[in-house]
Amino acid sequence: MTTPIDLEKFEQLKATGDLPSPKGAAMAIIRLTRRDDVALGELVHAIKGDPAFVGRLIKAANSVQVAARRPVASIQDSLAVLGIPAVRALALGFSLLSDHRSGHCKNFNYARFWSHSLVCAIALQALVIRSRAAAAEECFAVGLLSHIGELALATLFPDEYSKLLGEIAGAGIEEGLRREQESFAMNHNELSAAMLLDWGLPKTFVEPVFHQEIPDKAGIVEGSRPYLLTWALAVAKCIADVCLAPESQRRALMSSLRMLGSRLSIDANELTMLCNKVAQEWREWGALLDVKTATMPPFEELSEAPPPFRALAGGTQDGDAGDDRMHVLVVDDDAAFRARLKVMLAQYGHRVYEATDGQQAFEMAVELRPQIMVVDWMMPGMNGIELTHALRQTKVGRSIYILVLTGLDDDEHLVRAFESGVDDFMTKPLKPRVLAARLRAGQRVVKLQDEVERDREEIRRFAAELAVTNRRLQEAALTDALTGFPNRRYAMERLEQEWASSSRSKRPLSCMVIDLDEFKQINDRYGHDIGDIVLKQAAQALKRGLRTQDVVARIGGDEFLVICPDTALSAAIACAERVRQSVETMPITTGQLQLRSSVSIGVAVQDDTMDSVDALVKCADQGLYVAKEQGRNRIGIFQEPD
Repeated sequence: MTTPIDLEKFEQLKATGDLPSPKGAAMAIIRLTRRDDVALGELVHAIKGDPAFVGRLIKAANSVQVAARRPVASIQDSLAVLGIPAVRALALGFSLLSDHRSGHCKNFNYARFWSHSLVCAIALQALVIRSRAAAAEECFAVGLLSHIGELALATLFPDEYSKLLGEIAGAGIEEGLRREQESFAMNHNELSAAMLLDWGLPKTFVEPVFHQEIPDKAGIVEGSRPYLLTWALAVAKCIADVCLAPESQRRALMSSLRMLGSRLSIDANELTMLCNKVAQEWREWGALLDVKTATMPPFEELSEAPPPFRALAGGTQDGDAGDDRMHVLVVDDDAAFRARLKVMLAQYGHRVYEATDGQQAFEMAVELRPQIMVVDWMMPGMNGIELTHALRQTKVGRSIYILVLTGLDDDEHLVRAFESGVDDFMTKPLKPRVLAARLRAGQRVVKLQDEVERDREEIRRFAAELAVTNRRLQEAALTDALTGFPNRRYAMERLEQEWASSSRSKRPLSCMVIDLDEFKQINDRYGHDIGDIVLKQAAQALKRGLRTQDVVARIGGDEFLVICPDTALSAAIACAERVRQSVETMPITTGQLQLRSSVSIGVAVQDDTMDSVDALVKCADQGLYVAKEQGRNRIGIFQEPD
């Protein structure tokens, strides 16, 4: 991956001392967690120095526990569940939130920034738990800090950035990034990526953070880990946009969210359930962090078109005559003229709505979504051209056919009108037959747009269904059908990822190879049906003995592989003993038959003599051989214990 920002330039920014950075207890936690020899008691003592962080840490640990047997309730358990890197990242994120709730950049909305970042954090974690694209423990902090470059610009250049924010309000993302680059020789995405890299967050996340706002142009291989993380960040941001948008704009944003979700093979129903869960956790986390949130309606309602839009799309309502009847919004400050125009349009069979000025018309257009608008050019406040220009900046307004009425017919004014987005014009006084002809022309355009949109929706639906099918096929290819555990292919791919992460962070990585004792005799004596039942129940007992952070996979007939990230040999042996006892003490019942089972376990930890994951697995396999040689139902190691 190329460095997202010139490091020399970034070092110059750091030298100013003005970049957002952690303070107090958070700084102590971060310093301790960077040491390889940090004692657990030392770290617990540092965390206890910040009571607010204790509560946040325990909640974060519980949020990554899927189907946990019991909730996490202590600092020690939280450290075991989350791991040191995630605790360091969380301390960093929560410290910045506490210390930068306000600032001197007038046009930067600090409260909205943190509320938006909080949704991103929760949503990214939920998406990663679903896709297994990365360790979920660190994703909350990554989501919370994924737009930290915006806060950094507001902190470094409060006056200049405030002015720029005012100038680019309503502009697209690419235009905003371009203007930032011109003004500060960097943009907020570059700065976010550089800060995460400098703070020691996994490099796995840096490239996705850099590309998250324009993922289509990232040039990342589809289906790869960076691809999944980049689009997960994009989806998380869009969920946050929906949560913080005005009610009138949420439905329009849901269409974009569904399209983004299809990139991750998330169908509409699954996306709705995920969003509802995120919205609920947003309120819970908001109360804990004192971050402003909002009560969201069920996302099922946002996915439906509002009643006025359904009436337009259907073409008829309350006895409408048929598809020729249009919904028309008339905008004029002259009440008498509006009344005459309303009568005229009603004669043609159209349903007519009225607005007295540009501002009211804008709000009604966004809410009602008329198919045609007849707008007077000259009005006090927002005139017809300004109204048209404002509507064309919105998703809803781009599809409305706008006919402007004017007393001006010189070329200069007409060119200005069309450049602002007007579709047609008529000069006053109006001629009824000409108006009817103009409306029929507009109606043909509206119908063509409706047909195009229906085709697009059909394509989107087909793409979403295809994405779901592909995801199910991919999951099936990586899942063992009998136990529901990941299979050997997934296990080796995940072990490669953890190996690379462990090599970068210099944290330990252990694994276990587990074999059911005397399983062949059970198959031979009772048959393969009973053997499958024994295997399934033993697998569940095995899983109950593991920690949340451990990954278990079935790699052979009665053989399992367990990956233990951030785990030294002694801790892995203790975990293996819990697994052994869990299987040994669980009776296996099938009909009238009651059996007992046991496992032999080989344990190994990554060391300097190993050059690949195969060497690590082989060492654990040799430990398994030792356990079986010594009489089974025990743990074997082929290394010197630490």
